Parts: sequence; C-alpha cells; structure tokens
Amino acid sequence: MTELLADRTAVVTGAASGIGRGIALSLARHGAAVVVADIRDTPRGGGAPTHERIEDETEARATSVHCDVTEREGIVDAIEAAGTFGGIDVMVNNAGYSRNEAFTEVDTAAYDDMMDVNAKGTFMGAQVAAERMGETDGGSIINVSSAEGLQGIGEHPTYGTSKGAVRTLTYSLADALAPEIRVNAIHPGLIETKMTTEDTPMIGTDDEDEFREKIALDRVGQPDDIGRAAVFLASDLAGYVTGESLVVDGGMTSTI
Repeated sequence: MTELLADRTAVVTGAASGIGRGIALSLARHGAAVVVADIRDTPRGGGAPTHERIEDETEARATSVHCDVTEREGIVDAIEAAGTFGGIDVMVNNAGYSRNEAFTEVDTAAYDDMMDVNAKGTFMGAQVAAERMGETDGGSIINVSSAEGLQGIGEHPTYGTSKGAVRTLTYSLADALAPEIRVNAIHPGLIETKMTTEDTPMIGTDDEDEFREKIALDRVGQPDDIGRAAVFLASDLAGYVTGESLVVDGGMTSTI
C-alpha cells in the first residue's frame, strides 16, 4: 500500500464485482477510503464483499451502499456516505452492462434500459459528484467507457451507443467543470469479468483466439489493469490531465 491517495475518498459505482471491484481495491491499496456503491451486496461468482476485502487486505477504510444508478436518490446516498470519510474527492462512474443483440430487433424498452444504466447513470453520477466537489477543493471524475466507445461491434449496437455517449460526455464535462474538477474516461478492452465470460461471452469460448489475435500484448486484461489506470487518473500524477480517453486494451484498438 502506498500513500498516493492518502486522505482522499472515492465513490465507485458497480464496485461489487468485475472492473468496479478491481478499481475499488486498487484505489484502496494506494490509500483512498472507498464507498462501494452497487445494487448487489456480494460479488458475482461469490466471495467476500468488496468493502470487506478492502478492510481485510489494506489499511484503507471502506463501506458499502446500495445504489441503483438509474435513480438519482441512490447516487446521492452513495456520495453522502463519503462524508463519513471526509467527503468525496474521486468519483468513478463504472456501473454498466452489455448484451448481445440484433440491431433490427432492439425495442425501445431494451434501448432505454441500456442507456439508463450506462449513459444516464454516468451523467447523474458525475452531476451529483460535481455538486459536492464544488463545495470543497474540487476533485477527479473518472467515467468508465469501453473500447466499444471508440469502435463498434455489430452484436452490441446499444452498448456501443451508450459507451460512445460516455466518451463525449467526458469531454463536455472536462470543459464545463474545469479548473476545479478534472474529468477523464477509461476505455477498457477485453477484460476478464462475468460480463465477458457469461453475459456477452468472449472469453472461454471458441472465439477467444480470434479476440486475442487482435491484442498486441497477447493476453486478456484483468480488473486490476483498469484499477491501476484509475489510480493514475485519481492522483496528482494526472494533475494536468483532463478531457482525455485513456485506452487500456493491450493495444487492441490501435493495432488492428
């Protein structure tokens, strides 16, 4: 554990499992107190809740708050919980999901649901966080987009739309909230989570070799890879970085 984020408090949505869990653990390992905000209490696939892992494995403080990012009240509750640790300094809008779908078969309900979670949830998370950060000395907002926010996949038209929205929202907010608040996006590539092994299976399938051939570093990513990127953007090391898209995909989008 380092002191890179000592005396800072982070709220991470969707932090019970997957990439959000990796981000929360990484922030804690570098000294941040963490509010784990999720609709789930325990991680997908089992294991100790994220806030308990933080307390067991690091010296950081942590708590868990039930949060549905499609409801503003849930986001407010999560950010208010950061007050226990001194108030929010870092907001990570990570909550989201994907699905396989045929473009011509997507109805309005399915479209709205995806956009509510991935795009509107990020918008409102950033909005509530900015309100609180504006009352103090500012902070860092990190929006988790996707490599699919840069280039699309035919089986994921609504997901790509939502993640493209997160990317351009990030640029707008970097302008609107400067100089007190920095706003950046992380674009994960193929990361090993329940989303990529079960929801939209890409890892552990016959297609995995095809995906790996596109990755210059010749491996799929892990949640900690995204967590370390978040640590950088949350810290003073990125003090002159705002309005940027940090692509963490092993070279996939730049080498195909």
